[in-house]
Amino acid sequence: MGCNGCTINIEHDRPEMLSSYDWLNDLPDTSHLSNIVEVRFKGTRKEFFRNEDHLSLKVGDLVVVACSPGHDVGYVTLTGTLARKQFERKIKKQERYSWHKIYRKASDTDAAKWEAAKKREYAVMVRSRQIAAELKLNMKIGDVEFRGDNAKAIFYYIADDRVDFRELIKRYAREFQVKIEMKQIGARQEAGRVGGIGSCGRELCCSTWRTDFSSVTSDAAVKQGLSPNAEKMAGRCGKLKCCLMYELDTYMEAQEDFPYELLNLETEKGLAKHFKTEILNKKIWYTLENAYGGKPFVLDLKDVKAIIQLNKRGEKPALSKYIEKETAPKNEMSVGTANIEPKEDPKKVKARRKVKLKRTIRR
Repeated sequence: MGCNGCTINIEHDRPEMLSSYDWLNDLPDTSHLSNIVEVRFKGTRKEFFRNEDHLSLKVGDLVVVACSPGHDVGYVTLTGTLARKQFERKIKKQERYSWHKIYRKASDTDAAKWEAAKKREYAVMVRSRQIAAELKLNMKIGDVEFRGDNAKAIFYYIADDRVDFRELIKRYAREFQVKIEMKQIGARQEAGRVGGIGSCGRELCCSTWRTDFSSVTSDAAVKQGLSPNAEKMAGRCGKLKCCLMYELDTYMEAQEDFPYELLNLETEKGLAKHFKTEILNKKIWYTLENAYGGKPFVLDLKDVKAIIQLNKRGEKPALSKYIEKETAPKNEMSVGTANIEPKEDPKKVKARRKVKLKRTIRR
């Protein structure tokens, strides 16, 4: 649960940030134009259903939906035109999508039964891990989700290799008295279901607003000039951080202004070798072995291009007119001068006055 002062305030298992922004909210209701409804279940799981009975539904309604087999309970997240657009965006092979209908709005009895099913999830998850360990299976049960009718449970697991869990399913069905479905997920999906705090100090993106996980490669970090330190680049899931992709397009666009290769520059003081690049600031750092004490110096991108053109004509320019002189930073926190003279001991001052007074009397 987020604090009241934060912009993110989520429930324990249903993040509010997973709701899609309704950019049609200022237009008339469009629910009559499409019977497609998006429903959200535990964690990041969302599915699409048809409102065949033309129920009056709005975002946030708790509804009972059909599933195979039985029924489930979830929250309405999108209706009308926006739900249809989201369906077209997310589902690639729409003609093969298995449609189910919405039965009704959830009653108090449906909600109570659903809450009772949810209360079983943690205890079942702990026991399921113990059973998997007893069978010595190389897998991890990441989460358990009960359907709204309390008759079926989905066990989300992580495994590096293929696992023969036929005996495991028999043990689960005998122990928990429900129908069992095993669903394999990756490390990113597990982090999204479990949640946590990232190195930025905020809730994990995958557990708050991200619902799809694109592949992230180390090449994205290299193109942004970031350190290839795997420890810093890894998120809570142990994989490369999803946020490495957020600004990649901006960096790729900015790099179009740079030379195809950052060539070494020929100057009158020797060969300047490339040290590092600040892509967004459009500045390039170079080093000279026998000048400026070996310290790196910075050049603007336009100056680097000008020097490259001069080098092509066989000229070796002086760097002094390209390098900005370093100026000492101005202290803007000055609050005046302080009297730093040491204070004299009052007893010594009093004794000195007495001596002077005695000398004056003797005269």
